[in-house]
Amino acid sequence: MKMEKLDLKREDFREFLDRLRAENELVDIKQPVDIRHIATLVDQAQTALHFHNVIGYDMPVVSGIIRSSRRAALSMGCSGFPEIEYKLQQGIDHPIPPKYVEAARCKEVIELDGKVDLYRLPIPMSSIYDGGPMITAGVVIAKDPEHGINSGMYRFMVKEKNLTGIDIVTPNNMRLFAQRAFEAGRLCPISISIGTHPFEIMGSGFRAPLGVDEMAIAGGIRGAPVELTQCETIDMPCIANAEIVLEAEILPTGWTHPEGRFGEFTRLMGGLHWNPLVKVKAITRRKNAIYYALHMPWENTWLAAPTRYTSIRRAMKSAGIQVKDINVTLGGCGFWHAVISIKKQAGEGKNALLAALTAQDIKHVVVVDDDIDVHNAMDVEWAIATRVQGDKDVIIIPGARAKPLDPSLAVTPPGVVPTGAKVGIDATIGEGIPRERFERIAYAYADRAKIADYVNGKADGQPKTAGHNESAVVQLAKEITRLIETEPKYYQEIAQHFGDHEFQTIARALGKLHTDEKLWQDARGRLCLRGSAFAAKPPARAD
Repeated sequence: MKMEKLDLKREDFREFLDRLRAENELVDIKQPVDIRHIATLVDQAQTALHFHNVIGYDMPVVSGIIRSSRRAALSMGCSGFPEIEYKLQQGIDHPIPPKYVEAARCKEVIELDGKVDLYRLPIPMSSIYDGGPMITAGVVIAKDPEHGINSGMYRFMVKEKNLTGIDIVTPNNMRLFAQRAFEAGRLCPISISIGTHPFEIMGSGFRAPLGVDEMAIAGGIRGAPVELTQCETIDMPCIANAEIVLEAEILPTGWTHPEGRFGEFTRLMGGLHWNPLVKVKAITRRKNAIYYALHMPWENTWLAAPTRYTSIRRAMKSAGIQVKDINVTLGGCGFWHAVISIKKQAGEGKNALLAALTAQDIKHVVVVDDDIDVHNAMDVEWAIATRVQGDKDVIIIPGARAKPLDPSLAVTPPGVVPTGAKVGIDATIGEGIPRERFERIAYAYADRAKIADYVNGKADGQPKTAGHNESAVVQLAKEITRLIETEPKYYQEIAQHFGDHEFQTIARALGKLHTDEKLWQDARGRLCLRGSAFAAKPPARAD
């Protein structure tokens, strides 16, 4: 299936699953499966999995749909993972406001009040130490009287049949909305749309400024408006073609109820969090709804990383830095580490660091020159080893906003946002240091001398001039003098230029320039300018 021929403007969640099947990226498991086995089966699988018969539930479960770089690219209609960043940027630069519709597939079944029962949803456990079943793939839409609409992705731990927690310990717009509602003593209504297209997941996962509607960004990514519909019990919109919608209210309890633990994007078990409570007032869904369980950590990572790329690139543009490439590394969990190569002007290594460290939750940044491959860890480490002086090139910013999931932070009281350090390493070549110090080893004739040819019997031809022919040596020395008359040459360049001579002839001819006074006077000003093997003056004569 060729990506350029796809029209994804109206593709919904189920149609995306069908496309994954067609690409052999989704496997249907039709035999009965215990829900307690789902997470570990997804972890072992090379594809997404669709469990059609989950024991004890009337609803199937799908998981792992964006758990690889290829499936993430497919989800965005891209031919490769790097294209996702540009798709997101398109959505940011050309947002399309959502469209409200009355007839919505998410309302084919409506359950209100006493019929609300979260335990009937097949919400899998994930890691061994999880505190309970977690809703992991809900696109949350909230509204603030002053700041307007916000969309994001948050997790909810099921506590009772109509009660959950919401994990908003990290500073973000949703936490701000909930905090303002709590301080005013009012409820904070939210819709939770589960089983949406990855376009909506990507849009809601981008941390847009206050007042920017992430669903408009999702529309820009899709190339068509996201269809929203009004909820039944709260004055909030939800995604019209979602598989399941929870209509809920964050209670004004504050950050006082324990939630977790949970296996996080860090690939570690998170600690116990203190969060507000959420009361679910209604569950609406499609007929034969499919429950989507986002599998941690990689499903979170593959669509989260591009949002960091975009934020960093925007920060670099604002700082006037010309970027060659960016790598938000998987070793940094797709959130915390970035390596950025720049086409540097004086002082821009430090400016790039300061700008990049403002992007979302980025914690550590390495800035390198444009000759460094940011995707090659050895190349980056080599730049740090050969171009960094710690007292000048390492920047530490203490007391910056930190992400509570960082396990290296000191323990903070419940509800308190922690602070931590950000670190930048300027691994660019410093001002005033000759660039020639950083010329890499390169071997001559690499374009024509191939080991496979010689293993298969290739033999080089014999040169026309033998190395012991004295007259040929003198003649070649004169020709070398004429060659370097206008431009100095490296020894290897001279050897290559006269490749039809035996190398010994060339070596003797170059040696002749040392010992022949007339030839030396003609050549001495040019031979040493490009680091050739010649000294700045003739060696002392033994006689």
